[in-house]
Amino acid sequence: MKMGNYFANKTKRIERFDAYSNSSSMDTNNLTTTTSANSYSNTKSKKSNSQSKSSTGLKNNLNIDLSNMSVVLKPTVKHTASVIFLHGLGDTGHGWSSVFAEFKRPHIKYIFPTAPIRPVTLNGGFEMNAWFDILGLRPDATQDEDGIQKSSQLLLNLVDEEMKNGIPSDRIFIGGFSQGGATALYTAMTSTHRFAGIIALSTWLPLHHRFPAHLKQCENKFSTPIIQCHGDIDPMVPLQWSDMTVKLLKTIGFTDVNFKTYRGMSHSSSPEELDDVREFINKIAPN
Repeated sequence: MKMGNYFANKTKRIERFDAYSNSSSMDTNNLTTTTSANSYSNTKSKKSNSQSKSSTGLKNNLNIDLSNMSVVLKPTVKHTASVIFLHGLGDTGHGWSSVFAEFKRPHIKYIFPTAPIRPVTLNGGFEMNAWFDILGLRPDATQDEDGIQKSSQLLLNLVDEEMKNGIPSDRIFIGGFSQGGATALYTAMTSTHRFAGIIALSTWLPLHHRFPAHLKQCENKFSTPIIQCHGDIDPMVPLQWSDMTVKLLKTIGFTDVNFKTYRGMSHSSSPEELDDVREFINKIAPN
């Protein structure tokens, strides 16, 4: 199934550090929404108290149970694989669930958690759904190590839940867009699990200077399939960051890294990219 028809009638999801609004619709077939989390709309004209009193109750709470804060696309036949995909800055789990709903496979469970609400330094301290703080856009900018590690643990908690439900880690894909993808890449490097595959869209490996020293080993880890996708005119996360990430992954020893770039794509997605993601998942977990 090609994604062109889908994108002909949908607005591309674009993550921006200065302003974000999510107006996506959702496919409710076989969909379980276990949270009332609101999408965030940031206007620089005010820093409203309503943000800090959000009905999601997620503000700055990194000890939450994301299994109760996720949009889930349920399998319609025997459940044999799972995809856990993390959204970008300012989005919620709803943002990408409607995209994956267009090409979901009946035997796969798709999980889209929503990040806690926190102030984002680069956005002037405005509060929004974020996996970690962003302090700057330069390669040498200080990184939110504590936030990255805590969000990685939240992702691992979801992985553990799937494993308790009988899905082994090598049948679980993890991935995400932008800082969601960064969280997934970091988790793949620091976890003792061997995952089915890593989906890294418009993203980078955070705390890259810690690798390979902090890489955690497991059986067949270096054969983990990784798809890294990036637009060639991304103004937020430069293509160079993806290129450097891929080179580092290969240097560390990963042997199945597929790097794809898309002409004319900004900090967003495209039908071509989503076709590649669909094919990546279907090749590894066809049934």
